Amino acid sequence: MNEYGFENLEVYKAAREYRKKICKLTYRLPKEEQYNLIGQMRRAAVSLTNNIAEGHGRFHYQENIQFLRQSRGSLEELIDDLNLCIDEDYFGRDYIEELKQEGYNLLKKTNGYIKYLRNQKNKDKSEIEQLADTDKTAIQLTN
Repeated sequence: MNEYGFENLEVYKAAREYRKKICKLTYRLPKEEQYNLIGQMRRAAVSLTNNIAEGHGRFHYQENIQFLRQSRGSLEELIDDLNLCIDEDYFGRDYIEELKQEGYNLLKKTNGYIKYLRNQKNKDKSEIEQLADTDKTAIQLTN
């Protein structure tokens, strides 16, 4: 495993564990949900981790942030699907509430990573602006 790869991100590790739990849950859903809820939840769970990985592979901070937003949207979708599981009485409420809470914790991690990337973007932008100002001053001094 590459030490700088997406697999080392805490948000990815947490999302991967959550994806596994959601996929296991889908195996226990009623057969009549095979072409509806099961497929929907599995696609959202895969999208959750895929978007973190794809965003990490992008060159610019803003692109990475956009993929994290998509991942966050998939997570919110899964939380809503869990509400459907409660509404339809597919599982015990405590079990689903525990999964929802884990989802909200993952949401906080995702938002924290987005905030970190925004800060890095602003820091890099500031450093570039400072270098540009230094270059302008140097040019003025030589004239």
